[in-house]
Amino acid sequence: MNIKLKLTAVIQPAKEGGFIAFIEEIPGVNTQGETVEEAKENLFDALNLSMDYHREKVEKMLGKDTKGIIREEFDFST
Repeated sequence: MNIKLKLTAVIQPAKEGGFIAFIEEIPGVNTQGETVEEAKENLFDALNLSMDYHREKVEKMLGKDTKGIIREEFDFST
């Protein structure tokens, strides 16, 4: 299977200086940085934090009885 996942980072100057950044396709993943490069690095961290949060939320929701439920990592790289 040949899968490619692309996300769109939106980075724009902040009025007070520096840059704000968010991922267009994933609500709530946003950050800021003094430079474009710092904003990109922070955006990657924000995405990982969001993924960790949602993963933990689902684990709590499912509880210990996961009979019949399939959970597996899904690698989007080619």
